[in-house]
Amino acid sequence: MGFIRNLLAIIGLVAVLGIGTLYGKYGDVLSGFDPGAGKAYMEMIEKLLETKNAAEASIWKIPVEEGLTAEEVEETMKFVANEHNMSHVGELPLSKDIEAKKGESYRFVKIFLFCNSLTAAIMLDYSDAYSAYLPCRVTLIEDQAGKLWLVALNMDLMIYGGEPLPSELKQEAIQVKEYILDIMNRGATGEF
Repeated sequence: MGFIRNLLAIIGLVAVLGIGTLYGKYGDVLSGFDPGAGKAYMEMIEKLLETKNAAEASIWKIPVEEGLTAEEVEETMKFVANEHNMSHVGELPLSKDIEAKKGESYRFVKIFLFCNSLTAAIMLDYSDAYSAYLPCRVTLIEDQAGKLWLVALNMDLMIYGGEPLPSELKQEAIQVKEYILDIMNRGATGEF
């Protein structure tokens, strides 16, 4: 029992010293980050350690309710996007393209593109790098077992991962995040 207690004490001491060293070395740099950066990065790291998959760690993934068809999910998502003034600016029926090139059927995969162009302009005026996040993509995908899922990039690192965004941009980005999650959550349940 004493051995385990001493081992845990040593581990705790090493952890405290490690944190202190990191803070001493990077404290000034980290002080310029958004207050939400630590939480956003920790959630990503936890998911990465759980899944061992960097792509999985950087997405939102919502299961579609059993019994809903891809067409019902699509119709609901477009309705909700319109409700939030998010334009449906395009879609890529990826499974159809795969089928055409392979000459055989493939599981359902369709990527939907949603955008609020006025918010996009604010983002681009801040940094051209935001163009990589535009437009917001939501994928409706059938997994290997035949279950439908909705998948999109987790926007938290874009919003909180660096220095604080200008107030107007941050508010707009948070609103877009909320709209995309609403599109996905309601699409997954078929709730108009």
